[in-house]
Amino acid sequence: MLCAGGEGNNVSERSPDGDTASHVSLRDVAEHAGVSFQTVSKVLQGAGRAAPATRQRIFDAAAELGYRPNTLARGLATRRTRTIGFIASGLASFVLDPLMRGAEREARAQGYFTIIALAEGDEEQAERLIHELIERRVDGIISAALTLQQNRRYGELLRRLAPTVCIFPVHGGGLSLVGEDPPLIGLLATQHLVTLGHRRIATIVGVVDRPGVSGRFRGYQQALEEAGLAVDPELVDVGHWTPEGGYDAMHRLLDHAPGITAIFAHNDHMAIGAIRALHERGLRVPDDVAVVGCDDIDLARYVVPSLTTVRISFERSGETAVRLLLDRLGEPHREPERVIPPIELVVRASCGHSPNGQTQPQ
Repeated sequence: MLCAGGEGNNVSERSPDGDTASHVSLRDVAEHAGVSFQTVSKVLQGAGRAAPATRQRIFDAAAELGYRPNTLARGLATRRTRTIGFIASGLASFVLDPLMRGAEREARAQGYFTIIALAEGDEEQAERLIHELIERRVDGIISAALTLQQNRRYGELLRRLAPTVCIFPVHGGGLSLVGEDPPLIGLLATQHLVTLGHRRIATIVGVVDRPGVSGRFRGYQQALEEAGLAVDPELVDVGHWTPEGGYDAMHRLLDHAPGITAIFAHNDHMAIGAIRALHERGLRVPDDVAVVGCDDIDLARYVVPSLTTVRISFERSGETAVRLLLDRLGEPHREPERVIPPIELVVRASCGHSPNGQTQPQ
């Protein structure tokens, strides 16, 4: 039998082997942690803003005592299921995996369960997924549907049906966003190459019709203009986000724009493909051509030479999205927020020399 009483009471339930086991209550956890019952209740429900040390003490006490919340009873009392829906589409595995890992870890730490729904880019399927998650009474949704979020209908459904936090902008805005700063990414990468003395700096973009791509290109353009350099269309090619695409784009650039001494590729996969093409053309990295990527995937530190790149923490983005969503659940009328996790340039060997042969300062 399910007990729908308050969690502060000790309740008993029949175990599968017929024995009766007493549950540890929130008051037991509060006494063990040396804090109030109210603080324990808020922290374990993902609400409130207790100090990190207090939160950790509560989690430790709950673990030591073996506290297990009666999720169904609490859901009946609070109309919450402590579940979060996560919709994703159009993301490469090196983006999706850390996003989901970060979101899942933070949700679990806050006592929430995640339901992951993968859309294959079909708009009708994505709409069905939203409705199915709502039918399963998720408390809120995290949307990382890159290929769908510029669809008007998709954005309208999210705004109307569930508290939502988006990773990547959504059509019409009005939702909390964990984003990036694409112009800053392009600016950091290109400024680094300019500082080393490069003047013929090419760029390999992923595709040409996404806001994030144009933003990274604007950063590239800004860095060149600040250095008094013109943007040469012959120094721009498309690599479609893949190593093969970066490889092909690098060959085209070398054929049509001789004298290139540096490359900014919009992701590490294209940068790695470009390095392979340079090697086949008898050009040394970084002695003849310097290369900068973006994302700092695990492979970036192991290629030869190791890849200088702009680090974006997708795992942190997933964690941040969960925190934003739980804040919104605790304060339903809270204004939408935009959070940009820190990015940084990670300097490795692929830019180790300036065009005049001097060693790059570390």
